[in-house]
Amino acid sequence: MRKAQAKKSTGGEPRRLVFDSDLTIYNALEHKRVLLDALAGVEAVELDLTRVSEIDSAGLQVLLLAKRESLAAGKEMRIVAHSQAVQELLDFLNVASYFGDPLVIPARHKA
Repeated sequence: MRKAQAKKSTGGEPRRLVFDSDLTIYNALEHKRVLLDALAGVEAVELDLTRVSEIDSAGLQVLLLAKRESLAAGKEMRIVAHSQAVQELLDFLNVASYFGDPLVIPARHKA
């Protein structure tokens, strides 16, 4: 299983986490630890979820927990890049506004 990779932050820059594996019940605990550890060390965390091909309710719960913990600590957590699976789930459950992140809607190509 591949893990989330943290890119080092310098100064006041946010730490960027790139998730290279799915956000599912099978790895939710590991992702929870990575996110909470990342939040503990910086003022802001950016999540790149473009490589997440599958997300379930456990994965969503991890994201919601991390967002709640960041707000409680006065820190910032942003999703800066969404995969189609993540975008569809956030839209379907109408929780995109909770994260407050811009969703980029790709232009459709004419067939």
